[in-house]
Amino acid sequence: MAEAPRKAGLSAVPRAALVLGFAGLIPFIAGAVAGFVVGYPNVILIVNLQMTYAALILSFMGAVHWGLAMAQDDAGNWRRLGLSVLPALLGWLALMVPNGLGLLLLALGFAGVFFADLRSVKGGRAPAWYPALRKPLTAIVLVCLAASYLALAAGLGEALAR
Repeated sequence: MAEAPRKAGLSAVPRAALVLGFAGLIPFIAGAVAGFVVGYPNVILIVNLQMTYAALILSFMGAVHWGLAMAQDDAGNWRRLGLSVLPALLGWLALMVPNGLGLLLLALGFAGVFFADLRSVKGGRAPAWYPALRKPLTAIVLVCLAASYLALAAGLGEALAR
């Protein structure tokens, strides 16, 4: 019987992936903070910028799964490749709907990709250290998207109170 893979902590994540992964959070964090600082009407611009970056990164996360399929010579697998393009389509859709709904769609997309990441590791299609990186990154992204939603709501409430 094969031994179950050990859970890897952040120390097992290759340094480049760790540093660049966390650096990718800078626009998420900056957008979330700026949303509360700028007030109405600038909060709408900040949230739009946040959503655009989130859609790009969500697309990138889907491309990771496309790349995993290609690297494993599984490019004929309609299911794997089909699921890998869903994050990009969801991000695109999120940019076309009202901001509040768009932020929700993006959050659902990031959560969905995280669970796909876990499934890929469990199936031996992604490195064992991958969840150790993806868990904190996804959690921070979700918190930032929620903060942007709250900043947008506060900004719109401020506008209505005028």
